[in-house]
Amino acid sequence: MQTSNPAFKKMGATADAQRQAAPSAEYLNQMYAKPSAGVPARERFLTIDDVVMKTATILGIAVIAGALTAWSGLTALALPAVLVGFVLALVIIFKQSSNPFLISAYAAAQGVFLGTITSLFNSIYPGIGLQAIVGTVGVFAAMLVVYKTGAIRVTPKLTKVIIGSMMGILVLVVFNLIMGLFGVETGLRSGGTMAIIFSLVIIVVAALSFLLDFDAIDKGIKAGLPAKTSWYFAFGLMVTLVWLYIEILRLLSYFRD
Repeated sequence: MQTSNPAFKKMGATADAQRQAAPSAEYLNQMYAKPSAGVPARERFLTIDDVVMKTATILGIAVIAGALTAWSGLTALALPAVLVGFVLALVIIFKQSSNPFLISAYAAAQGVFLGTITSLFNSIYPGIGLQAIVGTVGVFAAMLVVYKTGAIRVTPKLTKVIIGSMMGILVLVVFNLIMGLFGVETGLRSGGTMAIIFSLVIIVVAALSFLLDFDAIDKGIKAGLPAKTSWYFAFGLMVTLVWLYIEILRLLSYFRD
């Protein structure tokens, strides 16, 4: 089970192991006979409702943290929030943790960071934050429809193309950063035509990566992963959403200029 999202890359091994140890028909009947309300997450199988609820929860935490940061004007918290969020993301990904506290803390850190940069962008380009939010939600909804209707099917070839594209983007971003340290302008982030094209490519790749994330969630549900893994899947979706939002915000600023 492959995906471009780093948060989902290790889920394949868990899903394969779960399939090899598939529950018996009798056990399945017992599980489905239980009422869903009040049943601990560790005793249930993963459902799409679990993922939706956990995703809504951490997005709500991020929105509240971002709104409070923008309202209070505590923009100095942006750098610490980035560092905290980065460390938490590494811990969650490499430990493949579904810990609600760690994931909620990551969401809060990202909210502080996004609230700060949105506030700064809004001060230069009034209304751009709302436009970026609408654009991000629109792309997410569109890709969900595309996935559910089967307009674009997730195949091994598509997976390789998207992962390869992400690796190429990463190389270019690092290259641009290194050149910038030496005062060399590559044009990738200058706001010109090349920068606009580069941002559009990133947005397309980020949008397509949602298909791989949705597919990973579907496979996790079919493999009978425990309900607690919904926190991990929600974290993975948020990683992609944050990436997409920042790039849409950047692209809109180019057009404003």
